[in-house]
Amino acid sequence: MAKKITTEDVMIQPQRDRRLLPHVPDPEGIRRGSDRRDNIADDINKPQHATYAGQRFLAGFDVRVTVGNRHRFRTRSVDVSQTGIQLSYPRDPYAAGISPGDECSLDFSLLPGVMQEGTESRYRVKGKVVRSQPDKGTFAVQFDRPLYISRRRAKDTMLSSASIMFLFVVTLVILLMRVESVMYFSQNSILYAYSIATAAFLLSRYLFGALYKPVPIDPHYTPSITIVIPCFNEETWISRTILSCLDQDYPVDKLEVIVVDDGSTDGSVEVIKRTVQRLWMEDERFKTRVRLRVFFQKHNQGKREAMALGIRNARTELIGFVDSDSFLEPDAVRNLVQPMQDPKMGGVTGRTDVVNAYTNRLTKMQCVRYYISFRIIKAAEAYFSAVTCLSGPLSCYRLSAVREVLEPWLNQTFLGRKATFGDDRSLTNYIVRNHRTYYQDTAICSTLVPNRTKVFLRQQMRWKRSWLRESLKAGEFMWRKEPLMSLSFYMGLVIPLIAPLIMVYNLIIVPLTLHIFPTTFLLGILMMSLLMSFTQLRLKKSNLWVYGVWFVVYYEAILLWQMPYAWFTFWVSDWGTRGGKKKKSKKKSGG
Repeated sequence: MAKKITTEDVMIQPQRDRRLLPHVPDPEGIRRGSDRRDNIADDINKPQHATYAGQRFLAGFDVRVTVGNRHRFRTRSVDVSQTGIQLSYPRDPYAAGISPGDECSLDFSLLPGVMQEGTESRYRVKGKVVRSQPDKGTFAVQFDRPLYISRRRAKDTMLSSASIMFLFVVTLVILLMRVESVMYFSQNSILYAYSIATAAFLLSRYLFGALYKPVPIDPHYTPSITIVIPCFNEETWISRTILSCLDQDYPVDKLEVIVVDDGSTDGSVEVIKRTVQRLWMEDERFKTRVRLRVFFQKHNQGKREAMALGIRNARTELIGFVDSDSFLEPDAVRNLVQPMQDPKMGGVTGRTDVVNAYTNRLTKMQCVRYYISFRIIKAAEAYFSAVTCLSGPLSCYRLSAVREVLEPWLNQTFLGRKATFGDDRSLTNYIVRNHRTYYQDTAICSTLVPNRTKVFLRQQMRWKRSWLRESLKAGEFMWRKEPLMSLSFYMGLVIPLIAPLIMVYNLIIVPLTLHIFPTTFLLGILMMSLLMSFTQLRLKKSNLWVYGVWFVVYYEAILLWQMPYAWFTFWVSDWGTRGGKKKKSKKKSGG
């Protein structure tokens, strides 16, 4: 028997807080949402990396320390945050005299995967020793300014300028190529019409994505919300998910969590029970016995039924859904609910980052793809308040609106078969038909993505089937939305469907029949991939930007050809959702 190959996920290692719920507002009113270590950015609408700048991450890397103007030595880090670093005492005799108050300079490099994506860089910062513990062999230094400020003043300025220039050049080349398409339109009207439509569609997405703005936080707007976590065979991550949902900078009396185990066959039930018991010990201060409820279904009925059980038992104004392998930032809920200030808003989705981005090339490509999908594609739809898929990792709805469509959603059929997949996209369809939907970029969660090709391809096939079925249903009413949004939606439906035919024509038929190498077509693909990569570089400041090019190549070579198969099998429902036997490899539920 061949040995099964597994891939260990590479993830950042946050230092655990000694408190179980460190971000929950306490009844004494001592804690506050902003980070006490970052006195530079004390605005409630500050960037996410500044909100909890004191979060420490376990990491061991070389650091060169200069104390005063004389003593220099090298040592190793123990942990690091945006605002400070803990170091090991070196054997250097000069280090023995380090004491609190000493000023020093530090020179070190943060490698990819040490902290959040976009922090990887070399840093030369000044600081002050704030703690010395010779008995433990460590001392701590507080930076004179957070790392995100130091980076912004140096490297980020250069990256922003370069990425803007590259984006301008790429966009100009794309426009010039489309001018050529217009000039030669009469020679092949179908091909050039597709080329013009594709460029217009993608460039418009980037344009409206650039115009998008998240709704700022109103500190006085805190509607009651229930977070529902459907779980099936997620023993490894379910505890972390539950803790992240309850550990929110949100009023205690306005947030509750419901966990629904959908007949798990691994150790999920035991893990859930242990986690709940730990949290219930915090009941006196944080009312956890009332705010955290658990339901166990004897048999696996599918994610949709698990979500419905949470909907029926919710008792708040809003209801949110979080996948069982997704983890919320401490301010995610506060940001997520803000668009609901609009009474016509029916649902909101947050941004999903990749927590295991640095595992291998496959996860790095998905990291870029996820960011562009949310920050550009969903943001462009949010510009018209018509996001077509409120994603499973993090979303919320008006409970009243969901209950109105609960029975039709639960009993949905397609071509005579009960719909048992695409639960999040399907629910979005029922809501967006008569309500507005939005994307809130500041509501951030992170999730695990497949790190093996076989699992990834299976996931993509599920998503394509879900997208095709629900897009066809959305086409029945999307024409009633804002004209530009409607046009964009129908173009976004037609272009991917006929893309395989266009690829065959350009890469096979034209070279064989006309003996012409498809230079222009390949150049167009390259320009679109560079547009994706440079946008990632401009907005995320991440060294993973180059994987945007590789993802487009991977998509055109492999993923695109799943579409024809999805055409003829999109009604299939027994293809291994969370209701099937779940593998140990991580995979996302289709949205």
